[in-house]
Amino acid sequence: MKTTLIGIAGGTASGKTTLSREILKISEAFGSVVVIRMDDYYRDLSHLSLPERQAVNYDHPSSYDVELLITHLNQLKARQAIEKPNYDFTQHNRSKETTVIQPADVIVVEGIMLFAIPELRSLFDIKLYVHTPDDIRFIRRLSRDVRERGRTVETVISQYLNTVRPMHLRFVEPSMQYADLIIPEGGENKVAIDIIAGKIVNLLNKK
Repeated sequence: MKTTLIGIAGGTASGKTTLSREILKISEAFGSVVVIRMDDYYRDLSHLSLPERQAVNYDHPSSYDVELLITHLNQLKARQAIEKPNYDFTQHNRSKETTVIQPADVIVVEGIMLFAIPELRSLFDIKLYVHTPDDIRFIRRLSRDVRERGRTVETVISQYLNTVRPMHLRFVEPSMQYADLIIPEGGENKVAIDIIAGKIVNLLNKK
């Protein structure tokens, strides 16, 4: 049975996670669906101190362990379970704990750099790009990082100006051209969610 890989890309705080959850909620009644975050595949930086880790540019493609992610996706396509890393945003590093992910009919992967890396982009059967205005994304990121990730307003603003915005313009936004479907407002776009869910249900019913 063929596994369908769906990639959801877009800028930081654009609504990728919300869209993933909506797709999962609608589709799981018809077959097995799992969601994987590309953020969990940030490279292990245990050899660096916390201040050194805080200074890393996490918005560049090189910050990800792309080789491991590709290996894991190919294993899932071959119906093999994987041991997925987990990322701890408060420590700017991988957690010591991992999560076992079982094979599924549909694998949804979300991340800002999914389509900016050619060898990763080529794996996806369906490519979705969530497009949300910059000001809304920044406000969402600021709120999220302060509330959930132990950041200060000053550090969020500094990171956004120094790495997030420049890397978005250099890598993320240009990768929109590779998407099969561009979705304004992500998980808030109910019409788009219904269309995508219908496509997935179709695939699952055929299987």
